[in-house]
Amino acid sequence: MNKVIVFATPIFLLLITLELLWSRSRASRTAGQTPYRLNDAINSISLGMLSQLAGTLGKLLSLGIYALVFHAVAVFPNHSFWTTWYGVLLALVLYDLCYYWLHRAGHVVAVFWAAHVVHHQSQHYNLSTALRQTSSGLLLGWIFYLPMAVLGVPPAVFGIVLLIDLLYQFWVHTEQIGKLGWFDRVFCSPSNHRVHHAVNDDYIDKNYGGILILWDRLFGTFREETEPCVYGTRGALNSWDPLWANLEVYAALARESWRAPNWGDKLRVWFKPPGWQSAAMAQAHPKPAFALDAVTTFNPPLTRAQQWFAAAQFGLALAAVLAFLWHVDSMGAVDAAIWCAAIASGLWATGRFMQGSFGMLEVLVVECGALATLAALGMIDGYMVFKPLTMVIAIFFVAVRAYSMRAIDRFDALLIGALLFSLAGDVFLMLPGNYFIPGLASFLVAHVFYIALFRQGQAWFPSKRALLVVLGVGAVMYAIVWSGLRDPVLKMAVAAYVTVISLMAAQAIGRAKVLGNAAARWVALGACVFMVSDSLIAINKFVMPVELSSLWILATYYAAQVLIVHNARPAQPLGVSAPAPAALP
Repeated sequence: MNKVIVFATPIFLLLITLELLWSRSRASRTAGQTPYRLNDAINSISLGMLSQLAGTLGKLLSLGIYALVFHAVAVFPNHSFWTTWYGVLLALVLYDLCYYWLHRAGHVVAVFWAAHVVHHQSQHYNLSTALRQTSSGLLLGWIFYLPMAVLGVPPAVFGIVLLIDLLYQFWVHTEQIGKLGWFDRVFCSPSNHRVHHAVNDDYIDKNYGGILILWDRLFGTFREETEPCVYGTRGALNSWDPLWANLEVYAALARESWRAPNWGDKLRVWFKPPGWQSAAMAQAHPKPAFALDAVTTFNPPLTRAQQWFAAAQFGLALAAVLAFLWHVDSMGAVDAAIWCAAIASGLWATGRFMQGSFGMLEVLVVECGALATLAALGMIDGYMVFKPLTMVIAIFFVAVRAYSMRAIDRFDALLIGALLFSLAGDVFLMLPGNYFIPGLASFLVAHVFYIALFRQGQAWFPSKRALLVVLGVGAVMYAIVWSGLRDPVLKMAVAAYVTVISLMAAQAIGRAKVLGNAAARWVALGACVFMVSDSLIAINKFVMPVELSSLWILATYYAAQVLIVHNARPAQPLGVSAPAPAALP
């Protein structure tokens, strides 16, 4: 199935291109409107790519459970019947019926809506929207197809009709095709599905059919298209971050559940319709009523250069996804998961860039860090390039950011110094031979720079409690690695290192408590992640080998550096009057 998607992708992109060109003509149904925007299309297709990546990891959960049920309790597992044309057709009808109920649950049960909402977040309705798919639907969606396994539809036939139903639904996501007469009365059509994607009062929760609209007519959920559609969701996403797009409703439900006054409401909020509140919840945290005329389009501006950059990043990510899907069947589960994480990080960074939260150089830092981590698992040539390149780009980013603020002050100098010594530590640890001590010394100096950086404008260790806790954690880590430190000099070096990195984390946490803003808290988290990364290095080298050690060490190392570099710049730098970069949400 993965290779089918690879072959289908050029066709999807061709049809999207043709629709885009046609939509700009005077004869189109959207003449004078803007049916496509680059950022929206990239976001939609990126979510489709994430969905495919997640699907490769979730096959065991969805198709695996289906196969187990089929082999255990199938009532009519007659393979010769189900593989005839009429057997496949019957299976397709059964699949479409099961899909109807899954789709309906996806709109009227909050936990299912949390997965399905991704498909509805776009404020445009075009063929790129069809590719906008959830990455979490496989967690619970398989439940609705178990009746087919019980009935006896073989897993192979189930996979075929699943693909047919999915591919059919691509073409109905367009505004360029009007009503189709009798076809609209029997099948899901562009007109019928436009209604389903609209937030108009008369259109909400209507037209769930995948191939057949007959299910909606039979079960009372059909609505004909009679007025212009307004697309999106009633709780607008307002973000191009594809990871947040998959998580936003889960996060909102968790928040509602946490704030609910009793255990019954804490549970009901997950299974009631989206937006449900008990009387007590509504009184404590009322939600504003939805107003159609108040809907605005989320569209952070991008310069021409930024658009080209985003398009280039998207193209590279798409090529990586297609290459991965082509080879994934021959990969182990762990390797596949690592590839998925590396590609997802690039998609995430591009989304952040399009909404103005990341700069171009920060995107490259994230991508180089992901490539260095991936290459460390066996692609030594790539590792030797991308590991130092990541820190070089980070240093360049800090310098450019400081220059744009018309000054490189003490704060920027300290940050660049920390990154330079981090780069030196990276290089020492990459060199052939035993350069662990020089590498350790370089990172120790880098952390001293970070301590001085977090000290700017603050007292020494403002939170004494944090200082004691972090030093206690450092002492525990030192006790764990003590037995592996044979050389007295090494014991002293590691003791100094543990002390310095603990002081760095304590200073960052204290700074966050004083400043009280999100950016400072992200910096403190980055410092703590640094401690995790260094602990992994020590355990792997002196205590016992850690499975996939290079993966965990580099992933945490780059996460720490990105969190600090992106968020450390104070809101009002000393001697500089300029806005700070946006913090991660």
